[in-house]
Amino acid sequence: MFAVIRTGSKQYRVAKNDVIAVEKLAGEPGDAIQFHEVLMIGEGAAVETGAPLLAGAAVSATVVEQTRAAKIIVFKKKRRHNYRRKKGHRQHQTLLRIEDISGAGFAPAATEHAAAEEEWPAAQEGPAVESEAEATGQDMPAADPGAALDEGVSDGT
Repeated sequence: MFAVIRTGSKQYRVAKNDVIAVEKLAGEPGDAIQFHEVLMIGEGAAVETGAPLLAGAAVSATVVEQTRAAKIIVFKKKRRHNYRRKKGHRQHQTLLRIEDISGAGFAPAATEHAAAEEEWPAAQEGPAVESEAEATGQDMPAADPGAALDEGVSDGT
């Protein structure tokens, strides 16, 4: 089973026992964290998506470590002006281990389709669309293709 969660303005696809690095979250190593911003839950081909979030779904994780990401170098230069600036940056991040994924009402797609067919048996019979004449209750004359051609056409004699 997998889930897509949102934290730190980013989205992460997670599964049980995954270790992920996210933007820094408050907590010490060993603390439990719950994510309620779950966008999608799936298992195999069965997927349930939210609009935008799934109600009642949650992902629980444990803080493994508070650390910093690899250093990036920010280098500015203006040519022919003897201007150079070099600066490094290390972003704070939190390592998390995903413990559990729980989705309220998550069911595989096969059971959802079976339930939908039981609720709407008319959908199996075909479309319930009436013609304009049946819908308005008016009698429309049958179209005679030869009559339309003969009307208003003179042969010039």
